[in-house]
Amino acid sequence: MSDDELIWRIAGGSGDGIDSTSQNFAKALMRSGLDVFTHRHYPSRIRGGHTYVEIRAADRDVQSRGDGYNFLLSLGDSFARNPQEEAYYGNEEIKPLSENLDELREGGIIVYDAGLVSDEDVEAINLEERAEENNWHVYPMDLRGLAKEHGREVMRNTAGVGVTAALLDMELEHIEDLMEDAMSGDVLEANIDILHEAYETTRDEYEFDHELRAPTGEHETEQALLSGSNAIAYGAIDAGCRFIAGYPMTPWTDVFTILSQNFPDMGGISEQVEDEVAAAALAVGASHAGVKAMSGSSGGGFALMSEPLGLAEMTETPIVLVESMRAGPSTGMPTKPEQSDLEFVLYTSQGDSQRVVFAPGNIQEAYEQTRLAFEIAWDYQIPTILIYDQKLSGENMNVDVDFFDREPAPDLGSTLTEDELKEAAHDASGKFKRFDYENAEDGVAPRSLPGQKGGRYLATGNEHSPVGHIEEDPDNRVFQMERRLEKLEAIRTELDEERESNQTYFGDEDADYGIITWGSSQGAVEEAIERLNDDGHSVRGVSVSDMMPFPEEELTEFLAGVEEAMVVEMNATGQFRGVLQKELGQYGEKLTSLLKFNGNPFEPAEIVEGYEVNVADEDREPTAQVRIEPAAGD
Repeated sequence: MSDDELIWRIAGGSGDGIDSTSQNFAKALMRSGLDVFTHRHYPSRIRGGHTYVEIRAADRDVQSRGDGYNFLLSLGDSFARNPQEEAYYGNEEIKPLSENLDELREGGIIVYDAGLVSDEDVEAINLEERAEENNWHVYPMDLRGLAKEHGREVMRNTAGVGVTAALLDMELEHIEDLMEDAMSGDVLEANIDILHEAYETTRDEYEFDHELRAPTGEHETEQALLSGSNAIAYGAIDAGCRFIAGYPMTPWTDVFTILSQNFPDMGGISEQVEDEVAAAALAVGASHAGVKAMSGSSGGGFALMSEPLGLAEMTETPIVLVESMRAGPSTGMPTKPEQSDLEFVLYTSQGDSQRVVFAPGNIQEAYEQTRLAFEIAWDYQIPTILIYDQKLSGENMNVDVDFFDREPAPDLGSTLTEDELKEAAHDASGKFKRFDYENAEDGVAPRSLPGQKGGRYLATGNEHSPVGHIEEDPDNRVFQMERRLEKLEAIRTELDEERESNQTYFGDEDADYGIITWGSSQGAVEEAIERLNDDGHSVRGVSVSDMMPFPEEELTEFLAGVEEAMVVEMNATGQFRGVLQKELGQYGEKLTSLLKFNGNPFEPAEIVEGYEVNVADEDREPTAQVRIEPAAGD
């Protein structure tokens, strides 16, 4: 973490307004001209339990959470189930303070709510002693008391932001503007009053001996603060999606909710159904009827979608599914990020599957690859899956508004008009040869829609003849199977030859060593590579998005050009390294793994340290909670 950035962490209990307060503060920092990136950590509880949001802000591009943080606003947990040290979960009231100290940087600032956290609790965690050891600057403030003076305890969040602004020497203008956007009347007036009172009280009561101040900056273009869930939802809308079916499940629910909120204004339909089997089946049915449709879930719910997914593959019904990973197996840790559903998404369903899988690594890629997923699905009549995780789903960062200035794409791909159907092949009964393998270019037999004149055919999950009747003739089976598989070859050719690469590259292309990652670990890897090269190492990296069909040529070129490569991913079994070894077995001895699966995403310093220990052969053990797996044969 550099000295020219603010990494502000607000901590409290679930239900204390931590998320909304942090979003507003992040927007205020963005509007002041800074680049921002947020990281959210929360428990699997509706009320209570330690939660925090971290905001990293700097006058430069930030693509990842930082290494630790330098400002803690601890509100305490006002929903603590049992504020006793001997309780099963310990004293939850103080956890937003006590559980955040290990990662606070030397010289950092602590503000805690002295109206909720008692002096005895503070003594019990040896805060004074630790503060002296680490040169922390501690400012106890009765935020609860300030809030009660103005009528509502919930406004202690606003008081905390006022204290923060005072300690960082920030102007209140952008914070006030956001308040005016979100509220009005007496509520607005009370919040403005408490903001100013907290600000002035802090400046009057304390002489600041800390060096940390809010960075300053300026944006050249208009910015928007978005999450990966926003980007996927907006990409789907711009791709022409107008139907979504789903069942709530963290963290996929964000995409479902955003689309459900927007569809009524654009003639779209959203359906919350009884389970994920019904959700995926409804989306398949809507697509069959001629609507661009999607569904999705997180791991447990996506498991129920295996049967409808296989149906879409066999009937060649275009559909986009999203799978938002979280730590498993089973319910696991529902609100923590992990990249451990990759093999599941690649291979679930029945038989020899035909699907496309993209794994976007940042918010821009989430938008672009969602649009691409719809285009590929409808051009090639194939299910396309977006796999991402809780980190990308919930983290927010600023993006140029101009990035989204592009034309919508509502067309239905390889779907025939009634005039085109007149010229298409039909059998003696008049049925349209929907699954014709003789005239299928790139394996794609153009489809018709229900109700079109001359477009009648049968759709079945069984192997079928060109008009859709059940057919188990060996020759027909081989023809149909090879035709469907041909699509993946054609898609790979299109992605390689006709489009810009979905893979993202970092560092000097002539560097000796490589780091490979996928999905949401991209930003941390990019920053780590920059640091390693600044320190004199020779490192380049690639973040892979094309999971299926696999980008064999690109990854072959990358691995052939490096002496060793470290695969960075958030799981315990090295799933993407396994895919690399499966597809490019000749390079297996070059690959090592850096794995993290403790419920927290990578920090750049952990990757730097992992490289130094793993590849540069420094004789020490990593200090972070990561696992290193050596190359095959080592």
